Amino acid sequence: MNIQHYMQNIGIAARDASRHMASADSNTKNHALKHIAHAILRDKAALLAANQLDLDAARASGMDDAMLDRLTITEKSIHNMAEGLTQIANLNDPIGEMTDFKYRPSGIQIGKMRVPLGVIGIIYEARPNVTVDAAGLCIKSGNAAILRGGSEAFNCNQALARLVHEGLQAASLPVTAVQVVETTDRAAVGELITMKQYVDVIVPRGGKGLIERISNDARIPVIKHLDGNCHVFIDSDADFNKALRILENSKTQRLGTCNTAESMLIARSVANDMLPKLAEMLTAHGIEIRGCAETCALVPQAVHATYEDYYTEYLAAIISCKVVDGLDEAIAHINQHSSQHTEAIVTENYTKARKFLREVDSSSVMVNASTRFADGFEYGLGAEIGISTDKLHARGPVGLEGLTSLKYIVLGDGQVRA
Repeated sequence: MNIQHYMQNIGIAARDASRHMASADSNTKNHALKHIAHAILRDKAALLAANQLDLDAARASGMDDAMLDRLTITEKSIHNMAEGLTQIANLNDPIGEMTDFKYRPSGIQIGKMRVPLGVIGIIYEARPNVTVDAAGLCIKSGNAAILRGGSEAFNCNQALARLVHEGLQAASLPVTAVQVVETTDRAAVGELITMKQYVDVIVPRGGKGLIERISNDARIPVIKHLDGNCHVFIDSDADFNKALRILENSKTQRLGTCNTAESMLIARSVANDMLPKLAEMLTAHGIEIRGCAETCALVPQAVHATYEDYYTEYLAAIISCKVVDGLDEAIAHINQHSSQHTEAIVTENYTKARKFLREVDSSSVMVNASTRFADGFEYGLGAEIGISTDKLHARGPVGLEGLTSLKYIVLGDGQVRA
């Protein structure tokens, strides 16, 4: 296969499809989404079988547990894929929405209209659900998508692609509106991220190495986050039972996700009482605690943290811990060490909560809630195409609105400029 020629043809088809998608009405797009959701549930057994082929090959190659977790789909995750598509279908269609009208002295009206971005390239590892989430969001937002999944999920991604195409055909939309690259050759990625004449934005989802490579080599704007070094801060005014539940869920529910807590901070005034009990819970879940000197003095099973530990996204059964003087030191520590993904405070003090929300510089900031909620599905976006820690265009979970842009529109009645 000539990869350059193959990818150019995909780009040409995607650009043409994007023009059809931009003019598609809401009912047509929703029909496609609902058909895909039905087909996913209908073909559940086939999807699980395809995923099992991928899992068998991944285990044989020595894939680590965190990646295997991301690769695995279950009956529950299949239902979540279908539910995500249904939620997207039920969301208001942003395309064509006109806002912010105002009259100018000349008599013209100035406003803004929401429009699709065009062609979106998504490059991702493991996580077959990304195929469905990305396809659904791009269809509803009137974009075309080029999806390049990892070789480790090839069988499942291709099975899902067939169902997406079935839904597009059922709605009389071009099947090239969502194209899943059919080669595992890595050269396809190099082509995709430089096809600026066909692709408007790139969204990488995967490990830090992949995202750094895309960010460095792409000639197209990139929506990304590099890693998820998320924090839970337990304030001096925290409710212990809330702190226990939130920390347990944030760290132990799943180890391999970007919204998993990787660091715990605790106020010095409550550390003597709370930290040993919190550490006992973490240890019961098999979590290694790497802490400061005060942490190690209070938690015998803890080991001393290094400078690098406080910057690390472990994606493993490890958490860093630091005892801090209070809210100001916690905020300073987070803003220095976090990856600006998601941070949470546990406190019953409204004033402190407001300060934390205002001053922590991350894409999602939470009060008395698990960091695991930082997710497009949980935010009511139906799904997400990725999470952005950048500050331009989109930040946090990127749903429908993040896949659109605005253009100015002018309404007149014969006015000419003097």
